Amino acid sequence: MAMHRVALITAGTAGLGAQIARSLAPDFQLAINYANNEGRAKSLIDELNSIPDSHGRLAKPRFQAFRADVGDRPSIQQLVQDTVSTFGRLDVVVSNAGWTRVTNFQNLDEGLDDADWDRCFLYNVKSHLWLMHAVRPHLDETEGAFITTASIAGVKPSGSSLPYAVTKAAAIHLSKALAVICSPRIRVNSVSPGLLLTEWGLKFGEEKIQKATQATKLGRLATVEDVAEQVRVLATTRSMTGQNLCIDSGTSV
Repeated sequence: MAMHRVALITAGTAGLGAQIARSLAPDFQLAINYANNEGRAKSLIDELNSIPDSHGRLAKPRFQAFRADVGDRPSIQQLVQDTVSTFGRLDVVVSNAGWTRVTNFQNLDEGLDDADWDRCFLYNVKSHLWLMHAVRPHLDETEGAFITTASIAGVKPSGSSLPYAVTKAAAIHLSKALAVICSPRIRVNSVSPGLLLTEWGLKFGEEKIQKATQATKLGRLATVEDVAEQVRVLATTRSMTGQNLCIDSGTSV
């Protein structure tokens, strides 16, 4: 019987999302969601197609990109429908989208922007909830896994902005709540990376990166590869649910 497991990754064409795709590519058919950069989505699909299929028998297409704004509930529902009609099933969902605007965490006035709060809640909390609601019948069928990308900012008050930190804490609690609600058939966990030196993370500048590195216990920042490997573990392990894994080289300890 052919191996036929399917994973959907939101915000999957750059940074952590793309690395999760690379990590799952040998064993999964992948639906990769992107917001608007079609060129980047195409080049990632080309790259993934060069990764050997570990069983030599994954059905075609192995990989497909789908454009959708996960801040819009009907778009999420359409994305799930498109994924299932293309691949026939769904085993793993990595809810990786999020949003922030960098402000001074220590400055309460800067943390008061209503538009930032609304957008952070939309992309860091509600988008995960809406996605779970849309995928639940499919994951129920396969006894699948749902994994959200949170942040160390949701564990230890810190990060790019106050609304970001608070909504990432909400995302962690949401995934624990969903683990309770969607048990026993669906496993729900979250990962909380520290600062990752993605295209986005590099925008923090040398000084903040140095500071973040010094705040770790291991003297180095976790990498996107480290985080993607943990997501892979959560995608395949059968006995973990309701957990938040901090992949932060000990920053939060």
